[in-house]
Amino acid sequence: MLIALRIFKPQLFVRPLFYDRRALARRLFHDFHTEEAEEVVETTSKQQLAEVPTGYRTHTCGQLRIGDVGTTVTITGWVQKSRSKKIVFTDLRDRYGITQCIFPFPENDDDETVRALNEMAAKLGREDVVQVIGLVVERSNKNPNRLTGDVEIVASELIILNQSADPPFKIQDKTDGNEQIRMKYRYLDIRRNPVKEALLLRNRITRAVRNYLGNLEFCEIETPYLIKSTPEGARDFVVPSRMNAGQFYALPQSPQTFKQILMVAGMDRYFQIVKCFRDEELRADRQPEFTQIDCEMAFVEQEDVLTTFEGMVQSIFRDCTGKDFNVPFERMTWHEAMEEYGIDKPDLRYGMKLHYITDIVKGCGVGLIDDAEAVIAIKLDGVSKKGEMYASNKKIKKGLEKIATGQKVGAGGCIWCKVEEKKFSTNMKKLSQDQLKAWAEHMNAEAGDLMVAFAGPRLKTQEIAGKMRAEMGTLMGLRTPEKGFYPLWVVDFPMFEWDDEENRFTAMHHPFTSPKKEDMHLMATDPGAVRANAYDCVLNGVEMGGGSIRIHDQALQNRVFELLGFTQEEADEQFGFLLNAFTYGAPPHGGLAFGLDRMCQLVGGACGMPNDSIRDYIAFPKNNQGRDVMIASPSEIDQKQLEELSLDVNIRTGGASVTSI
Repeated sequence: MLIALRIFKPQLFVRPLFYDRRALARRLFHDFHTEEAEEVVETTSKQQLAEVPTGYRTHTCGQLRIGDVGTTVTITGWVQKSRSKKIVFTDLRDRYGITQCIFPFPENDDDETVRALNEMAAKLGREDVVQVIGLVVERSNKNPNRLTGDVEIVASELIILNQSADPPFKIQDKTDGNEQIRMKYRYLDIRRNPVKEALLLRNRITRAVRNYLGNLEFCEIETPYLIKSTPEGARDFVVPSRMNAGQFYALPQSPQTFKQILMVAGMDRYFQIVKCFRDEELRADRQPEFTQIDCEMAFVEQEDVLTTFEGMVQSIFRDCTGKDFNVPFERMTWHEAMEEYGIDKPDLRYGMKLHYITDIVKGCGVGLIDDAEAVIAIKLDGVSKKGEMYASNKKIKKGLEKIATGQKVGAGGCIWCKVEEKKFSTNMKKLSQDQLKAWAEHMNAEAGDLMVAFAGPRLKTQEIAGKMRAEMGTLMGLRTPEKGFYPLWVVDFPMFEWDDEENRFTAMHHPFTSPKKEDMHLMATDPGAVRANAYDCVLNGVEMGGGSIRIHDQALQNRVFELLGFTQEEADEQFGFLLNAFTYGAPPHGGLAFGLDRMCQLVGGACGMPNDSIRDYIAFPKNNQGRDVMIASPSEIDQKQLEELSLDVNIRTGGASVTSI
């Protein structure tokens, strides 16, 4: 659709005549000039000043400044809002910003062209796509919330390029659309500043990654999406092969084996910003398809990798937020993290370390405590003072105990002790006042503090206490972006962990991780004590990425497969291509992968963005059921396609099989 109206009397827009007319309009219709109060406040993205002229426009809607006054320009975009009472004020929006356009009311009955233009503008609807040609003038009532707020365009020509249906929700920062409807109309949601800015931030991050790694001689190489399925790790998404009936590809959970083969191939330094796929249960910070910054280096030791990529993290935050991190990042072993914080990705912006009070509370006569391998406590400073969140025992029972036994922490129960001026209150009545006093002294607790403890197997209890620490840190306001940023490396993870259900060891990271040289002798006698050359990069309690130094020796790789329960035949069947590559001179190598979606979320938080989910930084995300509601995917395929693939659909319902075709 193309509707155009032009004014061929440019003398009508001589500035003195116009300003007289506008002064009259302001007196009559001042409320129509306060449009920004309910609408979009522009951001200060570097993108706003972009000069991207095309055949349709000379300037963007975020480009015009006071220095452009007197210039005739052409802009295009979507109608954010149009306000009419004789003079028509139209806000035109594109990716770069918003510019106000005005369509004057004719001064006399002979100005039919001016009248027609005014009437045409008065009928504009929200989200109509238009082109406006006109003269840039200085605004008398400037808008400090807009980058273009010093100027406006007096329109001499209006072309409607396309008319819009009424949007199902408001296209503005604070919208009335719920997440479901916004996901269905994602192309409209992206027009909103919060989503648009999140995607532009993602673009800045990927450019920063490419610039940083490119300057260090990393080579960007693509790896296949249709690969071989393996049983280790999460469930694969599988793709049937029409040309090989009964056989299936898998979509990669990561390019792990391919990047190792690229090191064998002599590429030395590889990276890729790559889609990965895992068929696992979803939550707010997890998607079935996600993006990794995947990297590998040859002839490196662990410290080489850590130094290189803490520099990349530092560069990204500096370029995208203006914030700088000190390097080198702190190094903390996995054992230290679990002992002191109960989690392998601790948030070090606040204390609340774990305390071991097993010897203090044992002998109280409660079996769960007396028989426990470990009793582990944390201290919540000042939360029981008058007026605070846990000032009363009732609030502790309804609040703290509910959090401890909730899904996020998962404890069967907790022991708490409220420190008062002259006594201690607790839910564990069999603990004596002497034991409670010793507990408080051990933790340096003062009046108004609340101590919380858990009992059970050591590792499990550490994990529960660590989750409680994280939840309470959030609740107490200790984890907000205003508290700053604390990056670190967690290193020396266990190589293996025991799986009680399968009655075998599994790889904590993946089976290609190299054990530490000093622990090699434990492979045969005590595999559970072997430490891996593995590392995670953590920021504010969030794992940004992780990796390891890889096994590059075929004999050692076979030995690890054997410990993981693979027969030689199974290892050859699944990973023979990699083992074979190792026979042709594999160099020492290592690498890591960062989650791009999660990194965007962290950088966005540092920028003060309101987005609290990785979905906000993905153009077309899936919902919590793994569905794309915009394109109605996944969906059934027709019978002809199934026949071409030699497939039948057999849906299992309540334990029974139902063949649908």
